[in-house]
Amino acid sequence: MNALYIFLGVVGAPQVIIIVVVILLLFGGKKIPELMRGLGSGIKEFKKATKDDDDDSKLEEGKK
Repeated sequence: MNALYIFLGVVGAPQVIIIVVVILLLFGGKKIPELMRGLGSGIKEFKKATKDDDDDSKLEEGKK
């Protein structure tokens, strides 16, 4: 918890703006939506896998 507070204390609005500008310069405006779609689908897959794992573990607990 303390490390999270330190990290959030270090990253402020000016730093976020600099990070966004650097990302735009590296990837360009056309690639960013494509990257975000890929990130979104990855997050969906991760959530689905964790949900399936929870469902499987609940079924196994019911059998015991």
